[in-house]
Amino acid sequence: MALLPYLIWPGLLALCCLGTAFGIAVERPLLGFNLSYLFLAGTLFVLERTMPFERSWLRDDGQMWPDFLHTLISKGGVQLWVLGSTAIGFAQHAVPAYWWPSHWPMWSQVLLTLVIAEFGLYWAHRLSHEWPAIWRLHAVHHSVTRLWFWNTGRFHIGNALTSIAFSAPLLWLIGAPGECLTWLSAFTAFVGMLTHCNVSLRCGWLNFVFNTPELHRWHHSRVLDEGNRNYGENLVLWDQLFGTFYWPRDRRPPADIGIAEEMPQSFAGQLLFPFRRAE
Repeated sequence: MALLPYLIWPGLLALCCLGTAFGIAVERPLLGFNLSYLFLAGTLFVLERTMPFERSWLRDDGQMWPDFLHTLISKGGVQLWVLGSTAIGFAQHAVPAYWWPSHWPMWSQVLLTLVIAEFGLYWAHRLSHEWPAIWRLHAVHHSVTRLWFWNTGRFHIGNALTSIAFSAPLLWLIGAPGECLTWLSAFTAFVGMLTHCNVSLRCGWLNFVFNTPELHRWHHSRVLDEGNRNYGENLVLWDQLFGTFYWPRDRRPPADIGIAEEMPQSFAGQLLFPFRRAE
């Protein structure tokens, strides 16, 4: 059983990727992704109750409904429509093929897609912490008082659009193919849910490559020197290069997370929060 905490993160991610690959192979990518996503959510729901990282995060915070609506709109609506319809159509029909290394094996094309997208996602996330106007949007996500798989997609619609605006255009311009964009969207969804899960697991050397729960829990710290780190969405490559990587081994991440500002409890109030006068 000592090995189990090290197997959970890579094992679940691998299974979800296999499900997505099968869906792509049979020309049903959305079905493959949705089934994998539901499998991951159900598995994490069980694991969070059998081997939680922080037991205090199991208590109801009264935010299940707002979290669901944010996820539905920000993750489901925006990403599916923008990345699925606009980006894939643009990439397949409007950009010369010679801009993209289409002769590479697909796995390496997907890796290139992740690295390029991650550069934009990193700076979108970092500016969301350093630029007050964007922080007001991003604060909706950081206002959570517990981490678990359910609030993975708790992002203000404006915050979601900002991330897409920073990451997608470069991929469109260099002609990233539809399959690579499908993998980017799926991989980001899987890693995001794993990153926020309240499961007692260990990632070891994977922490130096991927954004993992062990890293992201520090990102939600109320202490700015800890919270303003680990900006990577899927990878921590740019955190390593720009000096924002953070992984102390001598203590646990704080259980008391959240923001200093008071966040409205209702979904409508959270949508309006960024546009209220800051006190």
